[in-house]
Amino acid sequence: MNKTLPAWFACLLATGALVACSSPNADWQKASAQGTAAAYRSFIRHHPDDPRVQQARNRIAALEDTQAWQSAHSAGTVAAYQQYLTQHPNGAYTSEAQAALTTLKETSAWQSAQSAGTVSALEAFVSKYPNAAQATQAQAQIDKLAGFQLELGRYRTASAAEAAAKTLRTHFASVLTQVQVIPPAGAVKLTTLRSQQMSHAAALAACTKLRRARQSCSVVKVQAKSGGLSLSGL
Repeated sequence: MNKTLPAWFACLLATGALVACSSPNADWQKASAQGTAAAYRSFIRHHPDDPRVQQARNRIAALEDTQAWQSAHSAGTVAAYQQYLTQHPNGAYTSEAQAALTTLKETSAWQSAQSAGTVSALEAFVSKYPNAAQATQAQAQIDKLAGFQLELGRYRTASAAEAAAKTLRTHFASVLTQVQVIPPAGAVKLTTLRSQQMSHAAALAACTKLRRARQSCSVVKVQAKSGGLSLSGL
């Protein structure tokens, strides 16, 4: 009598009950039909030596990548997109995540620049995000805010100019957020005091206030040139 059990029969014993052995092909088809990470993990666990194990792992990675992207996209926050990029640097959605992250950062920076409402804040935004959708609008606001200064006097010595600048900063802080001491250059042989840049309307209004207080003042236009800025009196 042949005591060797057929292979199919040996597969049927489990804790005293007869159960059907799983077939690698059948389990692969089942996992593929379900298309879930859990199903592919089950296939790997039951058939660790099957040649399709690597394919199963690849599909698990793709499913996890998609799930992570959907979670990040649903949250729509800087932290969520950054987390996706950190955990899946070579993921299928890295381009989309980077684009979304850039848009969020640009929007946040633009809101901050608008809130500050200063030339320096707007210029910093344009410098950092020159291709942002808001860059043109930011430049337009810069053009409105800047372009004009107040010339507040010229002095023979730097010490006299510094003393006058200190007085102006003390007495006209509400009008002059900056008082610049400009050393002699080119044809200008004297040290010049100038205000911050501002719009033409703001410059005229500020100069009117200063003149009422008997402070010398004239509005000048800042003209950009390759060698720097030049001033033309108005």
